[in-house]
Amino acid sequence: MSTGRITVAVTAQDPISEGGVVGALRPRPEVRVQGRDERAADAEVTVVVADRLDDDALRFVRAAHRQGAGRVVLVAGHLDDRDVVTAVEAGVVGMVRRSDATPERLVAVIRGAATGEGSLPPDLLGRLLDQVGSLQRQVLQPRGLTFSGLAAREVEVLRLIADGCDTAEVARHLAYSERTVKNVLHDITSRLQLRNRVHAVAYALREGLI
Repeated sequence: MSTGRITVAVTAQDPISEGGVVGALRPRPEVRVQGRDERAADAEVTVVVADRLDDDALRFVRAAHRQGAGRVVLVAGHLDDRDVVTAVEAGVVGMVRRSDATPERLVAVIRGAATGEGSLPPDLLGRLLDQVGSLQRQVLQPRGLTFSGLAAREVEVLRLIADGCDTAEVARHLAYSERTVKNVLHDITSRLQLRNRVHAVAYALREGLI
């Protein structure tokens, strides 16, 4: 029977760091820290503790994924902007600086990770959002693209299809030819490997694009 507690595995580059995080988490009623004899693959969240996001830390993160050991939270002594991208690409969903890793903060990040929510130190999140905005303004918008990978006109076509318009009605609304509308839909379904226009609309709705 589930107790509602999140099962957590802890792995670190050194036993002192591991012991510190285990000691901080073990009294918390929200989580259950695995013992050394339990399978890492049974954990819902794996906490990786490292001085910095170096090759060794990345190996721990990738090993957790190979073992199926839940979502990964990184606790590191040093984190900078470049680490965010590297960590996310490796599969990390939550990051905490060691200096900020109070039991309360760590549990909050673990709970978020267990439900698929990402978490970053506030200063890194702010700079990341600035970079995202700059990329959108300077690179994507001039090319008519968005972060979804859909061009603005593709989003407009899908929005009208979702509203119940047929090809001719979409063409009239957007002052396109029907052939252009069909080509847009074909490009979307081919690029995103979707089956048809209904599947394309469902995808766009699910991803919050329309």
